[in-house]
Amino acid sequence: MHEQAPPTTSPAGPKAKKPLDTVVKLALTVFVGSFALIWGGMYLSRPDRSIPPYSVGSQNGHLVATHVPPGTTDHQIETLLNRFRKVGHQTHDFGPMKIRPTTPDDAGSRYRRMLVYVFDDDGWTDPEVLAKYVAGDATVAKEFDKSVRGYYLLQDEEEEGGVGPLPKAGELSAATRVLFKGRVTDPLPAEAETEKDNSISPL
Repeated sequence: MHEQAPPTTSPAGPKAKKPLDTVVKLALTVFVGSFALIWGGMYLSRPDRSIPPYSVGSQNGHLVATHVPPGTTDHQIETLLNRFRKVGHQTHDFGPMKIRPTTPDDAGSRYRRMLVYVFDDDGWTDPEVLAKYVAGDATVAKEFDKSVRGYYLLQDEEEEGGVGPLPKAGELSAATRVLFKGRVTDPLPAEAETEKDNSISPL
């Protein structure tokens, strides 16, 4: 007698894919959305490498004391001053530059008059030091003026910027190099127009 071969079972066909559960879909959507939001925030808040990092230490009326890291070069300070110049020409709104309105009660412009000092020693940007300077403390004023690395002056539509101390009574010292002087309504030079402006660069 011939033995009968055991019956063979045919291989099962491909199983239908089980659809993702609604909760899983929702979790994946939230995960991807959160990642995109975090990445977008990091991109928008990235440091602006086209200007040196700086911080506003104090304000007193229309005077603004800012500081940059020690070792910042004159060329880097020049790029920062040119950024102030660009804002003065294009928007006249220095809020994004972390400067509070210097003439808040002026209906025509919240920044009609402004003088920005740039230091590489944050001690000179202390609110008490700036208050003494404004009050006319002769001892503080002398060293304060000598320590200025750069300045940006805005008066109505007139502006001036330079590396070194602010000229006094129109007298230009050997330590000062005026970068620009004119009206904010004048056309910007081509190099200033094409300057990168990614974001502010606070310390």
